Amino acid sequence: MPLGLLERLAAGPVLGDGGYLLELEKRGWVRAGSFTPEVSVVHPEALEELHREFLHAGAEVLQALTFYAGEDRLAAAGLAAEVDEINREAVRIARKVAREGDAMVAGTLSPTGAYVPGDRRSEDHVRAAFDRQLDDMVAVGVDFLIGETFAWLGEARLCAERARTTGLPVVVTMAFEEEPVAREGESAGECARVLVDSGADVVGVNCLRGPVKLLPIAAQMREAVPAPIACQPVAYQTPPGRPDFTSLPEFPFSLDPLQLPRAAMAEFAVKARELGISYIGSCCGSVAVHVRAMAQALGKVQPDDRTPVGRSVHGDPGR
Repeated sequence: MPLGLLERLAAGPVLGDGGYLLELEKRGWVRAGSFTPEVSVVHPEALEELHREFLHAGAEVLQALTFYAGEDRLAAAGLAAEVDEINREAVRIARKVAREGDAMVAGTLSPTGAYVPGDRRSEDHVRAAFDRQLDDMVAVGVDFLIGETFAWLGEARLCAERARTTGLPVVVTMAFEEEPVAREGESAGECARVLVDSGADVVGVNCLRGPVKLLPIAAQMREAVPAPIACQPVAYQTPPGRPDFTSLPEFPFSLDPLQLPRAAMAEFAVKARELGISYIGSCCGSVAVHVRAMAQALGKVQPDDRTPVGRSVHGDPGR
């Protein structure tokens, strides 16, 4: 039986995949604004190809494109009737590609857009929304679960609690906006402790910030809890004093000049490993070339020695 997430983490760093929604928007398959993932049922071949690119680059995890696939986000985009199909198809596509290699499939939960702190009815609604996605993902078959990009610690806590009921390993990561604190005010270390107590096996940070700004936050979590730590930065450079790339005027249509070179992501992977970060991935703006550079830096794949496409081994133009 293939090793699961926790066994792999115990043996060394695990490399995640890259960003999906922004890359699929650039390719014309996802609508900017809502960024909902109906591509899994409308153009499944496009999603399958991106999964395959990440797998070929060296990713050990393929995240099913179930981010923003909760009932509230989809209803706002006019897709309320397709919640279950979108979630199930996203997992099916990721599973199909994962079988081509040795990758695990992660089901993903994200902020619902319906969470109101201190409101019991809101909390019950969010629990039910998470449960619906979890039922769909588990029915098709995922290896573990990731709840990510939470700004509200309370919502992240609910995610950890509901994901825990599946019996699968659970990863939950926060996304800090202007300051590295949850919206309620808890520090990164405090968030890590709350999430571990709520049932998360792995805790960490993802999105909004690039590697330079995200790694110190992950290091704070590393000091706060004994659990494995995840760090998945965006592949964008943001200016001083503006850590959140979504707050920039370039978001979402003019981000190209801000995209980091592959060497920067490779350097991040090495520094993350040195800091004791064991789930090393990437988020928005990270494409296959970034993931491959990270995989090479971590020694998971060898440097490229392939013949360039369109050239023969003797350097003559191919036919």
